[in-house]
Amino acid sequence: MKRALAALVCLLAATAWAEDFKFDAAEFDRQPFEFGGYLELKADRSWLRRDGSFYTLNGLARDTLDRNSATLKLNAKYTQGIASFNLRANAEARRDQLGSEDTQRFDEAYVSFKPDPGFTLDAGKIAAKWGKGYAWNPVGFIERMKDPNDAELAREGYTMVAADFIRNFDGKLKTVAFTPVLLPVGTQTNQDFGRPKHLNAAAKLYLLYLDTDIDFTWLGGGSRTPRFGIDFSRNLSSALEIHGEWARMRDVEQRRIDAAGKVSSEVRDATSYLLGLRYLTANDCTWIAEYYRNGAGYTQDQLTDFHRLVDSGNPPLLAKARQISPSYGRPNAGERYLYLRASQKEAFDIVYFTPAATLIANLDDRSWSLTPELLYTGVTNLDLRLRATWLHGGAHSEFGEKQNARKLELMARYYF
Repeated sequence: MKRALAALVCLLAATAWAEDFKFDAAEFDRQPFEFGGYLELKADRSWLRRDGSFYTLNGLARDTLDRNSATLKLNAKYTQGIASFNLRANAEARRDQLGSEDTQRFDEAYVSFKPDPGFTLDAGKIAAKWGKGYAWNPVGFIERMKDPNDAELAREGYTMVAADFIRNFDGKLKTVAFTPVLLPVGTQTNQDFGRPKHLNAAAKLYLLYLDTDIDFTWLGGGSRTPRFGIDFSRNLSSALEIHGEWARMRDVEQRRIDAAGKVSSEVRDATSYLLGLRYLTANDCTWIAEYYRNGAGYTQDQLTDFHRLVDSGNPPLLAKARQISPSYGRPNAGERYLYLRASQKEAFDIVYFTPAATLIANLDDRSWSLTPELLYTGVTNLDLRLRATWLHGGAHSEFGEKQNARKLELMARYYF
């Protein structure tokens, strides 16, 4: 950790020799082959919570955990006539005192055909982006879940075939777009999407009506249960935008365990929704606020039962809790949340300097996580970020029982 801190301080000192910005019109000429990406080095230290449920379940016997990671992301695109091939690769190596992990995968790899401005056909591994929410997307039926603490991080896609039909009009209804999707699940394809041996059908209908973006989304039954939803986004002024999502999921199964160790399962319909806004102040401070209702989440009493079971220390009961813990330990496993983020561009009149802070709160048990960060982009193609996280909550609360009590992270990302 000390070596990583010293290295980042050296990088910060080097900003005094940052290159001047130069404009070259030739750089904007469209080329058949485009290539880019970034290399990211990250070091973090976590201060562990010894009385937390997930500290106990993970069998840790230490006060801190240091981790170093290196991530290489590559983006490539080749265009020939009406066709283009798009590639986004990810390679990551992580090391800490508990072990190491290496990951190599393609986040996206698909071919796109566009014979007409109003029609596109895509086939391959695609990271779809459905929904208008910043931290959560209840209508994101065919995409992987976001990390609310790093909501803008690019995610891995699913293998699918998708088309886009777009038509523009004069009048109150300006644009209509229809996106049908076929997503197969087998033993070697999209295994984590749900039950295998299904060809899943999904669709999105987009409308630009009265200057309001509206999406109707649908996923048929198969690997996952049927679900449908709607979202919207509208600029109320040049500085204020409001957005929302609503999703209805049929026959959702929820597995839970009570304080006595009895495991049960309930199948029911669930409704999730989100309402948020984004506001830009006159001094370039961006505020994002969202309320999220997770209809498939656990109630406060159900989460409390799980934590009480772990507190019992009974080895057979701990074994049961460990088996079901991924459901309780997933991000935002409860029912009601508040997300609040503020970021100030060029704070204190420091060019390229952006401080920010993110709050995520469980409104039922009043536990929360707070993540302030400092971002500097004054060196050409280089981002430097210092981020800290504090998790707070009482006994048996969501954030009060997490493995970490606080965390400090240093990151350097070089773009090429």
